[in-house]
Order: sequence, then structure tokens, then C-alpha cells
Amino acid sequence: MQKFETPIPLSLYIHIPWCVRKCPYCDFNSHEARQSVPEDLYVAALLEDLAENLPLIWGRRLISIFFGGGTPSLFSPDAVEKILVGVNNVLNIGPDIEITLEANPGTVDEARFGGFRKAGVNRLSLGIQSLQNEKLQTLGRIHDREHALRAIDTAQQCGFENMNLDLMHGLPGQSLEEAAEDLQDALAWKTPHLSWYQLTIEPNTVFYRHPPTLPEDESLWDIQENGKKIISAQGLQQYEVSAYSLPGKECVHNVNYWEFGDYLGIGAGAHSKLTDVENQKIIRTAKMRQPKDYLDPEKPFISSQKIISERDAIFEFMLNALRLTRGVPNNLFSERTGLSIEEINPQLKKARDKKLLHENNEILQPTELGKKFLNDLVEIFLFS
Repeated sequence: MQKFETPIPLSLYIHIPWCVRKCPYCDFNSHEARQSVPEDLYVAALLEDLAENLPLIWGRRLISIFFGGGTPSLFSPDAVEKILVGVNNVLNIGPDIEITLEANPGTVDEARFGGFRKAGVNRLSLGIQSLQNEKLQTLGRIHDREHALRAIDTAQQCGFENMNLDLMHGLPGQSLEEAAEDLQDALAWKTPHLSWYQLTIEPNTVFYRHPPTLPEDESLWDIQENGKKIISAQGLQQYEVSAYSLPGKECVHNVNYWEFGDYLGIGAGAHSKLTDVENQKIIRTAKMRQPKDYLDPEKPFISSQKIISERDAIFEFMLNALRLTRGVPNNLFSERTGLSIEEINPQLKKARDKKLLHENNEILQPTELGKKFLNDLVEIFLFS
């Protein structure tokens, strides 16, 4: 039987579903803003959505807020401020809470960046993806190299010391030298955090229907290994499969996901994972995906809800926690799943026998081989 005792950290995710143009690789819940975005209506809906969820999270303290999309920077600073004021009015927010906003370099200027900072956003995540114009065009981005460089500089001038750059590798036609140059260009700005991840072809995308020619597996491996050396030389430490940071600058919000913490999601298509300690269960909820449905007062915000089974809780915990290069202590498994670590002793033994998991019985941490074959490691904890 599941048994939850320790309070579980709680984050708030706010989804802004619109973007200027849907990128061919994107499988997120994003929708092209062909007309003006209904900003006021959506802000009101977000706060109503939040109010409906309050009984589930009364008295719990938020450790992070994350505006994701879509393109949250399409919204005005005034709208972002209204949302944060509304959240602050009803939830327990600490003075040092991390508040992140994703921004597209093609949708921001100095006034907007400054406005976001004044509204309370203290961490910016810039989706530059590449600093090479040919690659940006292939990726369908609305910005070019000059836009991206100007956006990074403007954000820093506006006081965003805590900033992440999103950068892709393994792009169509990309060579080892091009990937290294792109990475070095981005690192030259000395931001404290970098998300550096391989382009993957996802279902329900333009790239899935019309696949581009990507580098061969051997080239992808060389790009990744060379890139890790370049990043390490700049003082950034890898703490997750695709996340690198200076010490103490890890993304609090994402670490909470990977440590199987709780999060409330509001907005079109947002997901929640909340632990009901009183009734000893974990509940997953999804909101209406289409903005028109989410904004329809005749329809509920929730599109689906289910209780996570014990087996699913085990797999989901491992799926997330084993992405962390430092691993997690054994007791975190019990705290976040409500189950004894002894429940998975056979699977742990199998993973250690295969040299995919360290022998240390106090921590769940992938070996170098386990990091290389992470999917194989995680599948050991998948119950049929």
C-alpha cells in the first residue's frame, strides 16, 4: 500500500498556447496566432482555473513558477504581472521563488524584457535553438542570428542574470565543426544555464511527415561527446541528460519534475501531478488542449483525470529521476511514490547486474553505461 508522509515540493506551470508560427519539429501544444491573441480572456481563465484547483493545494508552498508554451513572450508584461499578482493573492509563495518565462528572440524587445523583469520574472529561458542562419531557416524559426544575439544582450542589460539558452544539435546537415561553433557562440555569453539537446523527430510534426536528413548515428555521438567537453571547459556542469549549469544555478522547476515532485498545471493542455496525502493517492490531470475549448465558459477546464497506479508510479519515478546524472537518494523513491524501495529490489538487482546502475545501495544513480543506454535502464522498471 502507498503511504505518503513527507510534504512533497509543489511547482506551478502556466501554459501559454500561442506562437507566431508552428515550428516543423514542435510537438508541444502550441497554436499559431493568426489573429490577435485573446490576452485578457485567457488571463481571466487562468486565474479561474487556478481558483478551481485551490482545494487540492491549500497550505502548500510553491517553490517555482514556469511560463511555458507556445511562446509566453507573446503576452504583454502587464498580462504576466496580472497572472503573478493573482497567484500571489491565493498561494503561499516564498521570497526566493524561481519564476521562469520562456521567450522567443523574435518576439521581444528591450521594453518587453524590462517589463517582464518588473512583473516579477527572475529567470528567462531563451529559445535560440541555433546561431547559424541556415540552420534557423531549416528549423522554421522566426528569428535569425542577429535577433538572437540582440535578445541575449538585451535580456542581460535588463537584469536577467539567471538565464537559460536553449540550443539544439544534430540538426539537418550539421557537421561536427558546425555544432561545435554553434555551441561556442552560445557559451561566449556566459549564461549560468544551458539546455543542449539533440533534435528528435516526433510524431504529429511536419518533420515526421517530411523527414529531413539528419547526421548519422556515429556523427551524432561525436557531436555529443565533443560538445560535452566544450561545455565542461566553460565551467558548466551536466546535471541532467540535456541540462548544464553553474553550481547552484540548476533549474529548480525542472529538477522538481525530475525528482517526481508535484506540479499544478493551468492553461490549455497543461498537465498536473498532485499527491493527495489524505487519501493516499497520486492524481494526474490534463486540461483542454484547444484554446477555444479552454476559453469556452460552457466547458470544464479538465479534459481527463486519473489516479496513478503503483506500477505506473514506479516507472514514472525512474523515468524522471534517472535522467539526473547525480542520481537521487533511495529515500526519495519512498517519499515520492509512497512505496518501499524493497518493492523494486528485483529490478534494482537486474539493473546493477547489467552495470547500468551504481552498486551504492544508498543512491539511485546511472553508471556511465546506464547514461549511454538510459532507455534500456528505465525499461527495467516498466511493468507489463
